[in-house]
Amino acid sequence: MFETAFTPFQSLGGGALIGLGAVLLMLGLGRIFGATGIMSGLVFFENREELSWRVALVIGMILAPVLLFAVTGSMPALTIPVSPAMIVVGGVIVGLGASLGSGCTSGHGVCGLSRLSIRSLVAVPTFMATAAITVFLIRHVFGG
Repeated sequence: MFETAFTPFQSLGGGALIGLGAVLLMLGLGRIFGATGIMSGLVFFENREELSWRVALVIGMILAPVLLFAVTGSMPALTIPVSPAMIVVGGVIVGLGASLGSGCTSGHGVCGLSRLSIRSLVAVPTFMATAAITVFLIRHVFGG
């Protein structure tokens, strides 16, 4: 069975950096840090003025492991217990869910809750409950 590692310090550091990035984006450009919205704005861009900061954010997300390697000398260990096809299917499902929910977990959870958005106050518990049910089903019912 696949177990999730308990990494409180790395998780706290990552959460703090995500929060800092969200605050800086809001202060600097007045924009919400929702990863799905940022990617959607790149794929279906309508405003050329927003293209540069969206590209910079995505490049930063891609280069973060390279920076980690430069600092620590090793890459993060990844274990992905599903096939590439399942990753694609999961990505499509997440994209559809983010579209239906008018935002993703980062947009609602980090930015929406901090702005006391009613929509986010409904969306985040829905995400959490769905995640808990999914993990329970996969690990205890389907034996994954």
